[in-house]
Amino acid sequence: MNHPIRFADITRLLDLPSLESKLAELNTTSSHPGFWSDEQNAKSVMSQISRIRSSLDETRQLESQIKSLEELKVLNQEDSDLQLASEIQILDAQIEKRLARLELLTFLSGKYDKSEAILSIHSGQGGTEAMDWAGMLSRMYQRYFEQKGWPFELVDQSPGEEAGIKSVTFIIHAQFAFGFLQHERGTHRLVRLSPFNADNLRQTSFAGVEVTPLLDETADIIIKDEDLEFEASRSTGAGGQNVNKVNTAVRLRHLPTNIVVQCQTQRYQEQNRKIALQLLKAKLWELEEAKRLQELSQIKGEHKLASWGNQIRSYVLHPYKLVKDLRTDFESTDPDSVLNGALDQFVEKEIKFFATSNLVH
Repeated sequence: MNHPIRFADITRLLDLPSLESKLAELNTTSSHPGFWSDEQNAKSVMSQISRIRSSLDETRQLESQIKSLEELKVLNQEDSDLQLASEIQILDAQIEKRLARLELLTFLSGKYDKSEAILSIHSGQGGTEAMDWAGMLSRMYQRYFEQKGWPFELVDQSPGEEAGIKSVTFIIHAQFAFGFLQHERGTHRLVRLSPFNADNLRQTSFAGVEVTPLLDETADIIIKDEDLEFEASRSTGAGGQNVNKVNTAVRLRHLPTNIVVQCQTQRYQEQNRKIALQLLKAKLWELEEAKRLQELSQIKGEHKLASWGNQIRSYVLHPYKLVKDLRTDFESTDPDSVLNGALDQFVEKEIKFFATSNLVH
């Protein structure tokens, strides 16, 4: 398929008019008096404006490049003395790369695929080894976010006693973040020579990754005040000036489900409470989604879901080097690069695999 036709098909699926309409709506909101009175909401709106504008600029630039390429091809046919073959080849490769990136977005058509995301990592059984592995995964995902140019914030972290972390939670403020990350959910396994015992024995460690969409105010998840148990405490962290002298950390328990969430990274209690409510809303959505998928599996026949209890990827550092996704069978023999954030190929394979299989999300 030639580039103009392919570009037209992709942009039709992405529904650019709705993006332009959303941008106009957000711009109107940002111009209202008192817009910055709610700083957190204002930042969220401005972030959305930036992301949508960037997406629209990307498509316009790509459209311009495609037109330039078509013109170069015509010129080259009319006058071969111009020797434009090399320039055409370079531009063609650039366009192909950009089209592939846009095309990937067309696979993300789920209800929440365009949403920002919450990603949490929890160490599995195995004490220090597992906590160190959870810390390695935390670093891997942060590098991935940085390489994608996705703004993110750490909203809660529980450090390990000797090394690594017990758990960590990030909010990723990027359009389609949930769509890209949703299939990272599950158990990740590490095999390596242990750096924590004198015999340097081979050790297997596990950590779990949870991914949920960051739900907006219109989501169908209702949290009643009477269902919440609220607790405030001093945020933990580094010593000296960084220690909070007031109770800014927030811990919420949802009494009907006994789900507990907490946030301690913001300077003010109200900001931490707002983020904790977002985390709780995402947890409740996850609970409802699990029920829905369970019902669906009974209707359509049993199939394996990318959930907490299922191992999705192995990272082997000894006796050989290999990272393998157990669902798509995609492999890399360069685990060092993967652990440094080179996840694009794994994520793209997941998106296409789940979009073209009979598994729904």
